Amino acid sequence: MSDVHTPSTVEEKEPVQTGPTKGVRTPSGLRLDVRLTILIGVLVALCVVGYALNPESFLGESNISIMLRLAAAIGVVSVGMTFVIISGGIDLSVGSIVALASVWMTTLATQSYGPFVMVICALAVGLGTGLVNGVLIAYGKVVPFIATLAMYASARGLAERLSGRQTQGVSEQGFLDFFRGDFLGVPMLIWMLALVFAVGWVVLNRTTFGRRTFAVGGNAEAARLAGINVKWHTAMVYGIAGLCCGIAAIMVVARTTSGASTNGMFYELDAIAAVVIGGTLLSGGRGTLIGTLIGVLIFTVVNSIFTQNNLDTATQNIAKGVIIVAAVLLQAASARTRKTART
Repeated sequence: MSDVHTPSTVEEKEPVQTGPTKGVRTPSGLRLDVRLTILIGVLVALCVVGYALNPESFLGESNISIMLRLAAAIGVVSVGMTFVIISGGIDLSVGSIVALASVWMTTLATQSYGPFVMVICALAVGLGTGLVNGVLIAYGKVVPFIATLAMYASARGLAERLSGRQTQGVSEQGFLDFFRGDFLGVPMLIWMLALVFAVGWVVLNRTTFGRRTFAVGGNAEAARLAGINVKWHTAMVYGIAGLCCGIAAIMVVARTTSGASTNGMFYELDAIAAVVIGGTLLSGGRGTLIGTLIGVLIFTVVNSIFTQNNLDTATQNIAKGVIIVAAVLLQAASARTRKTART
């Protein structure tokens, strides 16, 4: 079963798709299956390269656990980013929201109320800032790039003001015991990623909200004429992205045992890259959470290979940029091929 939707536009005059498409029945689904197969092949090839360079440690249990825990937070953020991009938007503020939520939940005042309040605080800050983005975009008619760029700056600045540019350690042991622990031998952070991914997949592919997200991204005006409240839906999509950032903040704080205004740095780049690599169109209307998850794992493996071979951060960022450009070019070529096939 493929989690891809390709809603029709008014110009194409095709019936609106209302459910997920089976790859074995439609050309678009087949293209998705091929794309996912290629992504899996790239991931396997990278693992082979990593093993060849470091046969003693790369595929060891310790390194795999480290890679998955590092991928967990950015993976959760990427789930929210997938919703946003499928709906035809973009969110440049996710890293700053993670920083703000991590700082707010680790203030002495918040920690004094215990781990439950810390978690609620992070979720509330993430959801609230996400909804601010959504309201500005949907009802204030601010371009997504500008609205989220403003939040990128203001949320990071507020995090610096709250923390005094100091790292805030976690003194609540109950929080650390739970979120840094294991369940059935698997780290809790990985369980959290799996749960968020599963819920996101169900919402995106098995609910009316998910179908409307694809419809809004495919053609917002056609969606409005079909009776969808596009403004409300857009605001909720950004709220989901913010909520995912709040969850990611909890995971970052648990992994680092601290909250800081520098948390979530470059998360927006990593999340957008993972979503694009996974096959979600930047123009909206089509995408897949499975592809996004594979994209996250690809970048995690690349980072691990570079780190184990003592390559600097600059080289890693150059490689990420090249991969992003290659993915966008591949999308453009695929779009041209589909357009040619129709004509």
